[in-house]
Amino acid sequence: MTSPNERGQAYPQEQQSAAAVALLEQVRASLAEAALPLDLPGAEQARRDAAAGVAQLDDYILPRYRNLDAPLLAVVGGSTGAGKSTLVNALAGHPVTRAGAIRPTTRQPLLLHNPDEGAWFEGSRVLPGLGRIRGSVAAGPVPSAASTDPRQAATSSLVLLGDAAIPAGIALLDAPDVDSISDDNRKLAGQLLAAADLWIFVTTANRYADAVPWQLLLDAAARDIMVAVVLDRVPAGAEDEVSADLRRLLDQEGLGKARLFVISEAVLDAAGMLPAGSVLPLQTWLAELATDAAGRADVARRTLDGAVRALAGRTAGIAAAVTAQQRAASFLEDTTAAAYRDAAARILDATRDGALLRGEVLARWQDFVGTGEFFRSLEQNVGRFRDRMGAFFRGEPAPAVKVETAIETGLQAVIVDEAANAAEETDRRWRSDQAGRQLLGTDDLSGTGPGFADQAAAEIRAWQAALMELIRTEGQGKRTQARWLSFGINGLGAALMIVVFSMTAGLTGLEVGVAGGTAVVGQRLLEAVFGEDAVRRMAEKARTDLASRCERLLATEQQRFLARLPAGDGGAGNELEAQSDALARLAGRS
Repeated sequence: MTSPNERGQAYPQEQQSAAAVALLEQVRASLAEAALPLDLPGAEQARRDAAAGVAQLDDYILPRYRNLDAPLLAVVGGSTGAGKSTLVNALAGHPVTRAGAIRPTTRQPLLLHNPDEGAWFEGSRVLPGLGRIRGSVAAGPVPSAASTDPRQAATSSLVLLGDAAIPAGIALLDAPDVDSISDDNRKLAGQLLAAADLWIFVTTANRYADAVPWQLLLDAAARDIMVAVVLDRVPAGAEDEVSADLRRLLDQEGLGKARLFVISEAVLDAAGMLPAGSVLPLQTWLAELATDAAGRADVARRTLDGAVRALAGRTAGIAAAVTAQQRAASFLEDTTAAAYRDAAARILDATRDGALLRGEVLARWQDFVGTGEFFRSLEQNVGRFRDRMGAFFRGEPAPAVKVETAIETGLQAVIVDEAANAAEETDRRWRSDQAGRQLLGTDDLSGTGPGFADQAAAEIRAWQAALMELIRTEGQGKRTQARWLSFGINGLGAALMIVVFSMTAGLTGLEVGVAGGTAVVGQRLLEAVFGEDAVRRMAEKARTDLASRCERLLATEQQRFLARLPAGDGGAGNELEAQSDALARLAGRS
């Protein structure tokens, strides 16, 4: 077949361009990848729309853009028992398909084409998801695929039948019932109708106002697709009245341009055929359309533009749904981050305000440094007392280790408690949110994760080891090395930990004096060895290191929640919205 361009009936250049096809392929990829995992309002409809958009791009829009000169595909659809198969047989002029008496007739859809145009349909150009079975006119009517059991799944193949009765330039596809009791049949019927350049919609005199067919007709109006409505089985003498009422409904619903063909009620012959001439007006119209290159081009252009325009609107709705998903996920992520960020701040506050110098830590430090006389002697002459402290530390290493252990235990309790508080707060907030409830399900994440207490203890010990290494590094000079060796590394480490926690805000009464005095001891001892500036620097490094370790612990812990959030491109919604705008511009170029 020569293309419309060769006959002078060119589609707009913009629609034939590689850029248009590239845009459609990008839209297809975006719709296929659209992340809609959260059960938000409208999400289920958006999922269906995305799947339908991908299907129509594959089945019709992309094939038509890539092959603008392909024959028109006219899909014959309608309600159960409307007479679709009988109509197809009448258009062919001989039986090509069997109409079942039991409904629904679960069978393979039949595609009738001119014998010279089989190549257009044998491959995957159109409806690529359906297999192909080659039929033969000589073999008689194409039978049902299997039994008429409505539980049988719809087939996944097209029966292709070359028939000289079908004029070149147009093909007929007999689709399953649009209101079939079989879900698979209904879905297949919708898929086939969405792949059509032209709809031949069959209804009957007593069912033309049914809701299901009209929903499909309204979809046709939205796509601006050309529709021919066949009003079948009209009682003799009622043709004018019934057709006028149907025409009124068509006009009312924006389908005033639809062609209307009336077939009077008649007795079928032994072969199941209508009387000769019953469908002559429809046959004539199809034949004229098939031979009119310009007319076919107009039909294809109109349907294609309508499909792209409808896809643009559908894509805009999906873009909004994807954006809503991203916002919901971001809200949950921000809620989680805030809860654990607050927990980290509370832990660091506990390390600054002297709270850790209460209880066991304070007692072990007192055991370590001795009595009040120790404080007074150190206050009077730090230098002269250095040797006494060095001997004390060398002879009694156990008290320093006990200070470290007490600090580990106390700090671990603070970290675990605040992590549990963050988990409880996050769990509460997620359960107050629809998406959060879905992601949590029946799992209880309101406490710390398995092994978190051990991880916290290990991190504290690693911090203490790093603190000891800091003391070693700071004491590398020959003048100070003898001093810190005489005091003992554990003793200096214990003193530095006490200095790190030495701020007394939050302590009351006797605790202020005792804790403050103990901190002075530690600080004076360290200053005597390293100097005031070095002590300040080491304490700040130790605080910073501890803060980083706590933040890493909590960052790992909050992954129990964050790992449940769907992965996705934060800009996917914006990209789909931009593609929707581009589709609308593409549809408006004709």
